[in-house]
Amino acid sequence: MELRQLTYFVAVAEELHFGRAADRLHIVQSAVSMQIQRLERELGAELFDRTPRRVRLTGAGERLLPEARAVLAAAERARSSVVPPAGLRIGTSTGLGAHLDRVLAAFARRAPDVPVELYSLPAAERLARVAGGALDAAFVRAVEPVPGVRVHPLWPDPLVAALPAGHPLARCAEIGVGDLAGLPLALTDRRTNPALVDLVVGACRDAGFDPLPGPSGGSLQDTLASIGTRPLWTVVYASHARVLHSPRVAFVPFRAPGLALATGLAVSAADPPRHLDALLLACGDHDR
Repeated sequence: MELRQLTYFVAVAEELHFGRAADRLHIVQSAVSMQIQRLERELGAELFDRTPRRVRLTGAGERLLPEARAVLAAAERARSSVVPPAGLRIGTSTGLGAHLDRVLAAFARRAPDVPVELYSLPAAERLARVAGGALDAAFVRAVEPVPGVRVHPLWPDPLVAALPAGHPLARCAEIGVGDLAGLPLALTDRRTNPALVDLVVGACRDAGFDPLPGPSGGSLQDTLASIGTRPLWTVVYASHARVLHSPRVAFVPFRAPGLALATGLAVSAADPPRHLDALLLACGDHDR
């Protein structure tokens, strides 16, 4: 069993898609498939239930996943004990948008000699890597408590509606959630982002309707491309919407009180990173 095989296994288990896992790992899909097959042969068990339409973890795969994460975290700790990282390793997500640029600029002013490495990862992996010592910190939104991890609250992240630029609602300065009742909602799978899905679906029900189901899964880029060609809507963090360029998609704020998720900075509770104070001050600089 190789660390590379476990790395590929964890990526596929979190993406539940061989192509997306390959993109995340920056390798070709055939290499991922080959290493997973070798791992399955070595273990004598199928780890994934593969069909033309979906990929799911088998029982054996579900049992292996936490153990694989633990092994990878231990390997990273071993490397760090020999060559400690000189800077900060920070987990991010694409939705941070303009927030991230401003925080990094503020941190560079406060700690100009400290390099920063960024890792764009799913929320669950960000937290697992912080807990295991493979990341020094990670930006997270509305997460459940994780043993060994402390989350410092930072700022609320408002959401805006993304809808076709040609739709009548696109001309409004702001809209209510109830105005979208007639449009299908394209939203990520709940397993990927339960806090976001629960917030949006809950807001729809509070407005008196169950959202019409639209396409789920896929990347935000794919979803926005679909919205540009047919009547759909989704939500995007306002900070991210400001850096997106989608001429066929309009981003419209929600009427007060709006929708928002709290963003925080996750760090190890037992061993916080050496430059944490400077990073938190940089987040405060951003917030003013």
